[in-house]
Amino acid sequence: MYQEQIEKLVILQSVDDEIILLEKEIEDAPRELAEMEGRLAEHRARQAQIAEKTDLLAEQLKRLEHEIEEDANKIKKSKNKLMLVGNTKEYHAMMREMDNLEKVNRMREEEKVAVLEELGRQEESGKEIKDQMSAVEEEHETKRSTLEARLNKAKKRLAALAKKRAEACKVVPKPIMGRYDFIRSRMENPVIVPVTEGVCAGCHIMIPPQVFNELQKGKQIMACPNCQRLIYWVEHTPAKEAR
Repeated sequence: MYQEQIEKLVILQSVDDEIILLEKEIEDAPRELAEMEGRLAEHRARQAQIAEKTDLLAEQLKRLEHEIEEDANKIKKSKNKLMLVGNTKEYHAMMREMDNLEKVNRMREEEKVAVLEELGRQEESGKEIKDQMSAVEEEHETKRSTLEARLNKAKKRLAALAKKRAEACKVVPKPIMGRYDFIRSRMENPVIVPVTEGVCAGCHIMIPPQVFNELQKGKQIMACPNCQRLIYWVEHTPAKEAR
């Protein structure tokens, strides 16, 4: 009976360790997806900013081209009228007007070049962000489908472990189970450990000879006087059960 209880406690410990890992995996899965969706949202926001700026630049370019063409026509008409001017005063006034229009148009041409350069940069940035978005979306879809498969597998495994745990608990007396759960809730794993040559594998401290002698008899579940973990003699080590 003692040997079976030891075996079930060791199995129980292994089951509980795996349950913790699986529960953490299930808990972390939505967080992984949320992080990926956060990256997608950042890329979409950046893409929207670039699109907005590109539209503004395109409008600015269109306005400049219209103003340049409009003033160029004015200059052309003024040159045609210049030959019909009847006096010097009117001639100089038209020349000044033409000079001002040409000066303004030169400034517009310079502004147009700057706008075209910036528009090119924004379009290049837009292409880059689009490529990055495609990569992130592909990664997101892969991770989502992979996570779903992992979660389904983890949940099935948890169901099997819950059954296995319940079977193990049937063999272990309630006081021992209570002790096991108490230790597990307050101490780092492992909860049940072997004793080799009088040394506890949990705290690595030698247990008193009298306790060791009682442990070797294999009549009752005992605890290490130093760390309070449940202990068993290494010679009583249970055979590992298949998963």
